[in-house]
Amino acid sequence: MVASPDRAVSPVHHSGVPNMIRVLCVCAVLVLGWLGSTWPFENLAMNDDNNRAQFAQDRVPQGKPVEIDGKRTMSYLQKICELGPRMSGTKEMLKQQEIIIKHFEDLGATVKKQTFEAKQNSRANKVKMTNLVVSWFPEHKRRVILCSHYDTRPIADQEKDPRDWRKPFVSANDGGSGVALLMEMGHHMKNLKTAVGIDFVFFEGEEFVWVPRGDEYFFGSKHFGQQWQLNKRQPEYVGAILLDMVAGLNAEFPVEVNSYRRAKPLVEHIYKIAKELKCKSFIYQEGHQVEDDHVALLNAGIPAMDIIDFDYPHWHKLSDTPDNCSPESMAQVARVLTTWIQRVK
Repeated sequence: MVASPDRAVSPVHHSGVPNMIRVLCVCAVLVLGWLGSTWPFENLAMNDDNNRAQFAQDRVPQGKPVEIDGKRTMSYLQKICELGPRMSGTKEMLKQQEIIIKHFEDLGATVKKQTFEAKQNSRANKVKMTNLVVSWFPEHKRRVILCSHYDTRPIADQEKDPRDWRKPFVSANDGGSGVALLMEMGHHMKNLKTAVGIDFVFFEGEEFVWVPRGDEYFFGSKHFGQQWQLNKRQPEYVGAILLDMVAGLNAEFPVEVNSYRRAKPLVEHIYKIAKELKCKSFIYQEGHQVEDDHVALLNAGIPAMDIIDFDYPHWHKLSDTPDNCSPESMAQVARVLTTWIQRVK
């Protein structure tokens, strides 16, 4: 994932206006701009009724949130990281695919491979990639997506010393935490009372980037969105939640800007549930504007949002290891998501 360019307020010019009035005009523009960007985040309760009509069965809370087994969740994260770097086109990625497929099939889910080839700008040859789609309640045509990328970046490009960039790193939180959390949530899916089907989707190729300013991102989610459109938008996806870096110590999940701008009802409903459940990692204020796998889903026409701790201090560093992760933030995410799933129409 990458942060979008910072937004700036353009200077205001008023020829012939006295200096004091010019200053007041500029101040007014700045204040209005600030109100425009922050005011919606102060009215969550007032805005929620219409959003519930779209995403909830009714206004009565339904179902209990799932309480995950934190120790088991961390054991999944450790097991994945023990494989080492899990880059596209490597035997470690293939081994991870085997682990994920067996895990969910043993739990009774249906697992399908969505295989394709991708050509990176900085690489000479195409690379075979595979999205994994894990389905629960396949009889439901209306469905939701919980998703994460599961590949790791080839370079640790946030290390200060470029000589460290090509050292192997396991990307525990970035690339591992979403996988581990969904593996744990798989134990609880069949006990949920839901009116929709659920697809866990693992995207490959989000991090297959060797030259940060020249390579492409999000191969897997782009392919998934394109195939969904070619299939005449079937199944009917009513919402998608992307999990990215959800296991950091003391993680915080402010509202990602692209999500709010393009899937506001979904965002407000998720943060309303978080507030109801007192999940304090979810902070209803403007966060970063991030280009991530959810953008490809939005572009395809699927309402999608990103739950991301983009201030995670070990992002794209060798120190992104399991010991810098914790089950507490993942537990909060699981509570919110399982409550949401049981309320979706």
